[in-house]
Amino acid sequence: MEQCASVEREVDKVLQKFLTYGQHCEQSLEELLHYVGQLRAELANAALQGTPLSATLSLVMSQCCRKIKDTVQKLASDHKDIHSSVSRVGKAIDRVSLRASLGWGWGCPGASVSGSVGGGKVSVSSTDAESPSPVSCPRQNFDSEICGVVSDAVWDSREKQQQILQMAIVEHLYQQGMLSVAEELCQESTLNVDLDFKQPFLELNRILEALHEQDLGPALEWAISHRQRLLELNSSLEFKLHRLHFIRLLASGPEKQLEALSYARHFQPFARLHQREIQVMMGSLVYLRLGLEKSPYCHLLDNSHWAEICETFTRDACSLLGLSVESPLSVSFASGCVALPVLMNIKAVIEQRQCTGVWSHKDELPIEIELGMKCWYHSVFACPILRQQTSDSNPPIKLICGHVISRDALNKLINGGKLKCPYCPMEQNPADGKRIIF
Repeated sequence: MEQCASVEREVDKVLQKFLTYGQHCEQSLEELLHYVGQLRAELANAALQGTPLSATLSLVMSQCCRKIKDTVQKLASDHKDIHSSVSRVGKAIDRVSLRASLGWGWGCPGASVSGSVGGGKVSVSSTDAESPSPVSCPRQNFDSEICGVVSDAVWDSREKQQQILQMAIVEHLYQQGMLSVAEELCQESTLNVDLDFKQPFLELNRILEALHEQDLGPALEWAISHRQRLLELNSSLEFKLHRLHFIRLLASGPEKQLEALSYARHFQPFARLHQREIQVMMGSLVYLRLGLEKSPYCHLLDNSHWAEICETFTRDACSLLGLSVESPLSVSFASGCVALPVLMNIKAVIEQRQCTGVWSHKDELPIEIELGMKCWYHSVFACPILRQQTSDSNPPIKLICGHVISRDALNKLINGGKLKCPYCPMEQNPADGKRIIF
């Protein structure tokens, strides 16, 4: 992980140098062009007047030539420095790739590695299966570092761990449309997946494949059959599908004008919510014979509408069927890439200071790791008294007065069998508090 971080730092340095060089280059060239333009105007003025070239003007010209030469040399030198920075990035990537190849390409029992990687000297020699390896396998070291971040107590058993991982992979493959690969994995891993679990993914992928081929039929049938539930979600999917079909008729030319007018009747149920968009589409009929490509309505023919309808269908269909837009595997992988370096550092600090009791709960982390708004899936409540995030073992409790604190805070505030709210003067029985589930 440290090697990857070093590569990222080198890339950031190169990008910053490129940005600075580009700004400096643009500014220098603009100043130079302005200077040369002024000199050219003075020379043209002297030529029109028929006066000979003065000594002052000759000196200015020589200074201009010297300035152009110095500017070009300076830009070339800066550009050379950027090349050296790019070379350092390449060397950093080579070092990471070499370590990866040593860990993943060779098995430890069957090969030995000797020499200095930093000096570019690496030798590989075959060994017997029974002979010990001269050095430990980098892959094993890497795996031990990763696996050591979370204890085995997180999982009920290794079989349960393997089953959860296989199920996550299968669900990811179904969601990505790799149905045959998912079926093969189920057979090889003896994983039993119900047909009810597969059916939503099969239907969604069938409709998405049709949309990618610009076939709106299956999507329209699905949207009409789920119209009421889509309205409950405030979804505009059905209207967007009808609008896209209407645009396709417009793109076919004047011969489809009557058919487009007839199809416009499908917009009637959506007139209240999408009046402006319907007016735009009906106004485009005026330019149909002249060609929409050169009209104020040319944006209707933009191909981005197809990508937009695929995203809208995926989002609304997943919401309707209780599925996540992104597979849990991809979300977990992306979150792990962010959290893993932090967790490895925390584990090293805990071991160094010998305070292993800090991280004892299997469902909680010792610190908060920011994953960004994209990974916010539910509300989080922090107790205003203890300044701690609530959990299943320490849930939020609503008092009679309406204030909410954690259960641990409630237990600490009990005095003589009574509880006084820390935010108002009301006294109450601690047993009257009710657990809140966000």
